[in-house]
Amino acid sequence: MAVKIRLQRRGKKGKPYFWIVAADARSKRDGKYLEKIGAYNPTTNPATIELNVDDAVKWLQNGAQPTDTARAILSYKGAMLKNHLAGGVRKGALTEEQAEEKFAAWLDEKANKVDAKKDGLAKAQADAKAKALEAEKEVNAKREAEAAKLVADAEAAEAAANAPAEEATDVEATTTEEAAADDAETKTEE
Repeated sequence: MAVKIRLQRRGKKGKPYFWIVAADARSKRDGKYLEKIGAYNPTTNPATIELNVDDAVKWLQNGAQPTDTARAILSYKGAMLKNHLAGGVRKGALTEEQAEEKFAAWLDEKANKVDAKKDGLAKAQADAKAKALEAEKEVNAKREAEAAKLVADAEAAEAAANAPAEEATDVEATTTEEAAADDAETKTEE
């Protein structure tokens, strides 16, 4: 029986989620499997991978062949390196302690790279958010300036409309006073 380490699709339409399984090569993609050794979520950034490295190494040592994508995932999580180091221990090129030390150093380096990428993504997202906020503040300032200008123009127009009316009432008052004075003069003349 040929065993493959491959991805088994889970999740909804348009939202993929995969299990990493060891399965018989003749079984269907989403069919029967021998052992689930991990999960892979490509929708997150960076992709989320949960893998039982020891189980993956056990299957690799028993002759399981990973598919191309599964090989990339196993390599990313260090299962291929651990399998390689285990081969070196079997041949006597390394001791078990040296192999564990190399694997731990590799895991630390990989964790630092992943953390640096996450920090870079978070920083880029924060920069984009700050830039959008600045642009929004600029647009709001322009709107406020335009609104203040419109209010000032409306007040000036209202003042201009009220000014002739006040002058007209002053003119009417003076003509009324003049008329009253004329009436008084005519009455005194009579």
